[in-house]
Amino acid sequence: MSIFLDKYNQSIIEDIRANDLSFSESTFYEYINALQRLYIIENVPAWNPAIRSKTAIRCSAKLELSDPSLVVAALGMSPERLLQDLPFMGFVFETLCIRDLRVHSQSLGGSISYYHDRYGLECDCVLHLRDGRYALIECKLGGSGIDEGADHLLELKRLIEQHHMQVPSFLMVLTGSDLAYERPDGVKVVPIGCLGV
Repeated sequence: MSIFLDKYNQSIIEDIRANDLSFSESTFYEYINALQRLYIIENVPAWNPAIRSKTAIRCSAKLELSDPSLVVAALGMSPERLLQDLPFMGFVFETLCIRDLRVHSQSLGGSISYYHDRYGLECDCVLHLRDGRYALIECKLGGSGIDEGADHLLELKRLIEQHHMQVPSFLMVLTGSDLAYERPDGVKVVPIGCLGV
């Protein structure tokens, strides 16, 4: 559900032009600006810790839908249809998590960003507090995705420790499952319904 504000814009513009030859780059950015002014999409800045070459890390913001129900409604998808397309549902779930994390962190004076490098290492959300503490968070529906998310978080934490940076306060996989628990490796698994409780 997110759009990176760099070379991916060009790809989107080319896709649109393939269907509508009159679409210009300036029109694309006018639409993006209008959607931002209407609070339909919001910027999520990139987190750029000094753990790898700057050229290896995405430095541009990405655009995230303010509310994932907008795309579900626009596509006319029912709950049953969403459950039939779990990869798409995963994107919708990640957008829901980002929205909820943004809302809850703002009430604490915090903010969110994301991490993604050219080596494929990523973190869906980095939650920052004003006092310098931060957390690394992956968003996964459940099942084997929880292990995958935890592996990403642990690998990023190892990189941070190798560069003698401040370690995150916690690692969390935000999930659609029912149980909250802490894994033996220290990663917290938290259902989305537990946020704000």
